[in-house]
Amino acid sequence: MPRFGSVVTAMITPFDAAGAIDLEGAAVVARHLAGSGSDGIVVAGSTGEGPVLTDEERIALFRAVIAAVDVPVIASTGTNDTAHSVMLTKEAKACGAAGVLAVTPYYNRPSSAGLSAHFRAIAACSDLPVMLYDIPIRSGRRIGPQLTVELARDVPNIVAVKDATGDPASAAVVVADSPDGFEVYCGDDSLTLPFASVGAVGVVSVAAHWAGPLFGEMIDAHRSGQVDRATTINQQLAESYQFQSTDEFPNPVPAKAACRALGLPAGQCRLPNTRASEALDDQARSVISRLHRMTPAPQSVA
Repeated sequence: MPRFGSVVTAMITPFDAAGAIDLEGAAVVARHLAGSGSDGIVVAGSTGEGPVLTDEERIALFRAVIAAVDVPVIASTGTNDTAHSVMLTKEAKACGAAGVLAVTPYYNRPSSAGLSAHFRAIAACSDLPVMLYDIPIRSGRRIGPQLTVELARDVPNIVAVKDATGDPASAAVVVADSPDGFEVYCGDDSLTLPFASVGAVGVVSVAAHWAGPLFGEMIDAHRSGQVDRATTINQQLAESYQFQSTDEFPNPVPAKAACRALGLPAGQCRLPNTRASEALDDQARSVISRLHRMTPAPQSVA
């Protein structure tokens, strides 16, 4: 079993009707995920609207989710400010996180040397395992396989990467050249199967909010050589891949619509993400209904 499990869900952050963080709701969502196929949970990442949380809200969210579940909770502590990221990582350690997610510093567009120094500083401030997060579409800068492998070799507690580059060939290089125990996670649901084929151990998923067991079954089928079964499941998930992020409604707006369709606390997103339309909520119900007609529906755990 990979360090954080095969299916790690990037959890939404529920807000109430006034836009305040809903910590009790977050615990409900976390328990739902832990009971519905998620081996681990990422909190306050991009799906969790981390950039629009205050530090106090983020730390309170860490505590609430860690207290609610027994699965590993990975705290998203990376920002575009190294000192800020270090501070949040120390707080995550104090809260009892199982690890931290460190995204490429966004907007700054640092050099490779700057990226290296940034990630090394985050890793050095605690003994928590660090999962790098390479997502150039959001950050404007790619970590890349060479630096990823260098960090994996040099820094003992940099143990994984969430690869959202859309480049399985690059992931294959990381898998081949990294030391034993370093793990590659797919960061794009729709590429879970291609990444598994080059050695990724699992996925950090958005659609696992409503399809966690299917992701687990697909990964297990691939590992056991049941290629046709894995392909069939991937086809069943295709509509979810298309639904979970669009130009009109980018992630996490659809994920929150899906959680509302499941009866989970979610609320709307904070600006600059916009409110979901009634049509999106209707679409969420349809996507989940069609998916669950093919597979058993996950049970919410309050």
